[in-house]
Amino acid sequence: MRVVRVFSVVGVCVMAWGTSSLWAQNAPAQTGGEVVAGKVFNPDISAIGNFVGVGGSNPVNPSPAMEMRESEVSLQAVVDPYTRGDFFLAFGQEGVELEEGYITFPALPGGVLGRVGKMRAAFGKVNTLHTHVLPWVDRPLVTQNLVGGDEGISDAGFSIAPRFISVGGAFLEATAQVYRGDAGDVFRSSQPRDLAYVGHLRGYGDLSESTNVDVGFSVGHGHNDAGYIADVDVGRFHTLLLGTDFSVKWRPLSRSIYRSFAARGEIVWSRRQQFDGPQQASGFFVSGEYQFARRWVLGGRYDDSATATDASLRDKGGSALVTYRPSEFSQLRGQYRRTNYGVGSVANEVLLQLQFLIGAHGAHPFY
Repeated sequence: MRVVRVFSVVGVCVMAWGTSSLWAQNAPAQTGGEVVAGKVFNPDISAIGNFVGVGGSNPVNPSPAMEMRESEVSLQAVVDPYTRGDFFLAFGQEGVELEEGYITFPALPGGVLGRVGKMRAAFGKVNTLHTHVLPWVDRPLVTQNLVGGDEGISDAGFSIAPRFISVGGAFLEATAQVYRGDAGDVFRSSQPRDLAYVGHLRGYGDLSESTNVDVGFSVGHGHNDAGYIADVDVGRFHTLLLGTDFSVKWRPLSRSIYRSFAARGEIVWSRRQQFDGPQQASGFFVSGEYQFARRWVLGGRYDDSATATDASLRDKGGSALVTYRPSEFSQLRGQYRRTNYGVGSVANEVLLQLQFLIGAHGAHPFY
């Protein structure tokens, strides 16, 4: 009887396994809609830590000896077949803020890409980048003096960009954006009609199978805060920004993970109206990064920029950098920075940065 029972149990198990296998073979495959629905309730979540230590002296713009500088938490998901949502929260020494939060419409009529929410404006390249994506520990002087520093031109509004246009082997992209008009010390709105406008024209092309070039032209216009006294608007002053940016990248196909070189730069012109007359300032930076081994990169940058509120004051500086990337999830960087400020002070600093990533983080714009 025991033998019969054993065979009976084995038979039941075999039948159950066969039934489950048959169901699995005939079960309907998960559709794209079901995958999208799953992403709605399970967005990609990531956190990026950005620890920075600073040594040396800077009498004009001192930094804390150590800080977790603008660590980022992102939530990204496809909402439905027609929209995508992206939210980026910045955690800094002063609290938490929404760095960016927008919804993207990738398939509007005519192949237009639309975006609505709070966004970094498409003025140049550095302004569009989150802090952890920068190839340096800090932002260039021209960005700090003329384009709003770390916060940059970031505001609530909408953006439209037609599809890429191919011209003679190159690709062109135009972006038009309208913002509320409040962006740090660059733009300020006192009335609903005080909007800010940003436009960017970008051209991209391959010079060879291993070399490409990216060139852009930008314009921005809005009201500024020069006409405010004790938060009362007593004048109507505007700021006009013009800019051009470029990047050249070389990465040989046969040694792409061991050798690469990138050169980049931006020039910005600012015309800011004030009570004492318009201030016409300009600034630029150029930089280069050479990857000489799989995990090592050497870099340098030169800065030269006037200040927006007083064009007679001009800051200049240079940096040397070395970056070590153990993997795509962590990075160590050291930077020596010397700055000659227009007020007559000189700063010599050493910056050390440690970055690390946990979770799934979407790709950032090409830079």
